Amino acid sequence: MEKTNPDPAETNNLETVGSVVARDFRTAEVFEKYGVDFCCGGNMPLAQACREKGIDLAVLLRDLEAVAARPLERSQNYDAWELPFLADYIVNAHHSYLKENIPTIAAYANKIVQVHGPNHPEVVQIAQIFERVAADLMQHLENEEGQLFPAIRKLTELEKEGGARNPEEIRKLKAVLSELGHEHDEVGAAVHEIRRLSKNYAVPADACNTFMVTYQKLKEFEDDLHKHVHLENNILFPKAGKL
Repeated sequence: MEKTNPDPAETNNLETVGSVVARDFRTAEVFEKYGVDFCCGGNMPLAQACREKGIDLAVLLRDLEAVAARPLERSQNYDAWELPFLADYIVNAHHSYLKENIPTIAAYANKIVQVHGPNHPEVVQIAQIFERVAADLMQHLENEEGQLFPAIRKLTELEKEGGARNPEEIRKLKAVLSELGHEHDEVGAAVHEIRRLSKNYAVPADACNTFMVTYQKLKEFEDDLHKHVHLENNILFPKAGKL
């Protein structure tokens, strides 16, 4: 039977973290295990990522190989999806998640500031950072849904029909892709700072249930954002740039 996924152990060590996850998203669990950023830091070669994290490259490759050996369902093969379908998935799965959960997380974060702020000054910083991230993300989603995704659908249709592309539209698309990629970096850095301040979402001994739920939701938020940004940075944006 033909293999649908190349064996990671056979790939060149210069292959990037993002390209490995783009080929098979299940490998994200390996990078998460070792604390390797596969979304905003996805352009880093495997060997370099291992050096910076003090990871044995051979061990990492064995773990990736074990994941790739499992049967891959087509529903997980995001790299094989057509761009308009992938864009719709991102809106329905990740944009919807953010719009539904950001107000709740912000409210919880502000509540624990009022109760635990004096004894845990880190939650004050976390609430401030999250408020900024929330505002930036809402504008980011609006730009994607209003500019980027419609342009991708239009250009994909033109490509199928063999129609001529407007150079000015191409220029605007590339500018939007560059700006959105930069925004991903900023949001990623902010979320990493929240993780650092919370000590990897470790709940203090004197915390109440709201404190615990807030950290659980922040962790869930980060996990969703990792997949969201990966799908765009490592699959959608590069392919859109080739249109």
